[in-house]
Amino acid sequence: MKKIYYLSTCDTCKRILKEFNLSSEFIKQDIKINPITESELEEFFQFTKSYEGLINKRARMYKERGLKNKNLNESDFKKLLLEHYTFLKRPVLINDTEVFIGNSKTVVCSAKESLK
Repeated sequence: MKKIYYLSTCDTCKRILKEFNLSSEFIKQDIKINPITESELEEFFQFTKSYEGLINKRARMYKERGLKNKNLNESDFKKLLLEHYTFLKRPVLINDTEVFIGNSKTVVCSAKESLK
């Protein structure tokens, strides 16, 4: 499967999508319009083996709720991810058997290499 989960209102996601120059075979899913489902989240988990690894800890909601200071477990992170799109680290690019999560330079460079 070739798919990218992104947020259309996020300037970083827009920039990265432009950099990737994805082929038409990629399915693009705006997570604000079409939130991730539990089965999609389970698919991400198969790659990461961690819901915490999918959490955007820089999200405004994460800070506003003081979640940094709480002792959260994997099921808490899963609930947050299903509750609101802002908690998902983005973009998430799935290129067949590889997944790239987030917008760090390392992740973006690795994703670009995978797309060649």
